[in-house]
Amino acid sequence: MLVCVLGAGVMGTGIASLFCLSPDVREVLIWGRSQLTLDASFTKIKKEISRFARKNKLSSEEEGLLLSKVSFKTDLSELQNCDLYIEAIAEDFGIKSQLLSELRPYIPDTAIVATNTSSLSVTALAMKVNVPENFIGIHFFNPTSVMLLVELIKGLVTSEETLNKVISLVEKLEKKPVVVKESPGFVVNRMLIPMINEAIAIYSEGVATKVDIDNAMKFGANHPIGPISLADLIGTDVCLSIMETLHLETGDPKYRAHPLLRQYVRAGWLGRKVKKGFYNY
Repeated sequence: MLVCVLGAGVMGTGIASLFCLSPDVREVLIWGRSQLTLDASFTKIKKEISRFARKNKLSSEEEGLLLSKVSFKTDLSELQNCDLYIEAIAEDFGIKSQLLSELRPYIPDTAIVATNTSSLSVTALAMKVNVPENFIGIHFFNPTSVMLLVELIKGLVTSEETLNKVISLVEKLEKKPVVVKESPGFVVNRMLIPMINEAIAIYSEGVATKVDIDNAMKFGANHPIGPISLADLIGTDVCLSIMETLHLETGDPKYRAHPLLRQYVRAGWLGRKVKKGFYNY
C-alpha cells in the first residue's frame, strides 16, 4: 500500500510513523509546505522508528528498511497514484478545503481519502474530492504511538465499502476503531473539550490553582492527565477551534469558548508545541 500523509506537524508526523511500522505499507509520502517542517518531521519519525526497533529488538538493517519507506514532498504533483491519502493539516475548514481542491487532480478515483479532523464536517470536506463516496474521517489521537482509539466518521455519502476497508486498516495498525455518525465534535471531543473549557473557567475565577485543578481530575476522576495540562498537550488553538465549531454548528451557548482561552491563543501561548501555554515547558 502507498500512503500519503498531508501535513508534517505533530499529528501528520505521528500518523506517518504508524504507517511506516505497518508491514502492509510499502511507502509513505509526507507532504509539507516547507523543507524546514519536513526536516523536523523526519527527525521525529527517525526517533520513533528507533524506539520501535529497540523495543522489538530489530537489527540496524531492519530499522533502516522501516526508515527507507518514508519520503518527503513539497509539490502536490508528486503525490499521484496513492492508495490512501490522509489530510492532517491545521484544524481550519478553509485551509483543509483549499488543499483538497488543489490535490484533487492527482487523486485516483480508486483511492480512499481521509481527514484527521477532530470536529469539522466530513460531508462538506468530501465535496472537495472527485469521489465523495471514498471520503471518510479517520481521527487519530495524540500521541498516536500511545493512544489506541481512532474515531471513524462516516459522512453522509461515505460508502459502506470505504468504511469497512478503513476499519480493517485501523485494526491492522493495532488500534481500536469506533464508528461515529457525523456530528460536531464527534464523540470524544464533544465531551472532552467542553470539560477543558470549564476547567479554564474555574482557573480564571480563582476557584483553584491550575495544578490543583489538574490534580483534582487525576486523583478524583482517575484521569491520566489533568484538563489544564491536556489543553497544553492538544494545543490551546486546537481547543479553541473545536469549541468554536461546536458553538457554530449547534448554536448552544454551553459551547462558548472562555475568554481566557481566546487570550492565550491571541498571545501565541499554544501549549507544548511552542513550550508555553498554561504551563511552561
